[in-house]
Amino acid sequence: MSHIVFLLVPGLHLLDLAGPAQVFSTASDFGHSYTLSYIAEERLVPTAQGLPLLARLDWPELGPEDLIVVPGWRALTLAGGPVIGAACLQALRDHHARGGTVASVCAGAEALGRAGLLDGRHCTTHHDVQDELARRYPGATVVRDVLYTADDRVVTSAGIASGIDLALHLVATRHGPAVAAQVARDMVVYARRNGHEPQASAMLRYRSHLDDTVHHAQDLLDARFDQPLPLSALAAAVGVSERTLTRLFTRATGGLTPLRYQQTLRLERAEHLISHGATVDAAARAVGFEDPRMLRRLRARERAT
Repeated sequence: MSHIVFLLVPGLHLLDLAGPAQVFSTASDFGHSYTLSYIAEERLVPTAQGLPLLARLDWPELGPEDLIVVPGWRALTLAGGPVIGAACLQALRDHHARGGTVASVCAGAEALGRAGLLDGRHCTTHHDVQDELARRYPGATVVRDVLYTADDRVVTSAGIASGIDLALHLVATRHGPAVAAQVARDMVVYARRNGHEPQASAMLRYRSHLDDTVHHAQDLLDARFDQPLPLSALAAAVGVSERTLTRLFTRATGGLTPLRYQQTLRLERAEHLISHGATVDAAARAVGFEDPRMLRRLRARERAT
């Protein structure tokens, strides 16, 4: 079980908090246990949207597998943002020093900066305050035009809704992209790629649609991509004809048939294995190709495009 602690500051944006909290809560619903806690320096925390929140004042005991998230807040400038007490900043430093992960949404990167956790690392924040963050913390590398960054267990995201992308990334890192895709599907959100990582998994890349039948088929393919799964069996499992499934699947994924989608998953996994020292033949067998020549053909076709 992992503990997710949200550090709440006055004036925080509700979506900065609710988006990531919903991701981890939904992951728990699917059997990946998380405990969520909400910590602040005062019990009553005002929000930018006018809804006050009740927080606890005592910090739980955290280990390296746990996470602290700082949601962003409303302020014209980072320098003019809310005061964050020395004890909270020290809690951020101590948790990271013990091997834990810290994360921020939007202006919450300022809290990580005040804690000294941005120096020497890549980070991002809302586009309105990126320049100010770079000026305030010259030791950091502020990355623009990305949804989130991850550098040495310091994870930062851009404006407001990107906190969902950040949380999905953390779920994918811990439990695999299929679980992140399942969570995104349940939340009815687009599982978007980080612009800084164009090689994001196909399990997320082709989920930007709302066709439940295709999502069901993708769930099966994601879980069994290395096994034979004939179109007839796949269509029967999702309750439609083979022709209907192919038509729906192709439309939802921008042109991929179920077979091509499965091959894409296999190719992606095989490339990962090869990059870590596996031979082409061994990688082909590991991902379900009976004949390694099929993997070689797919790799050659991918390089030619």
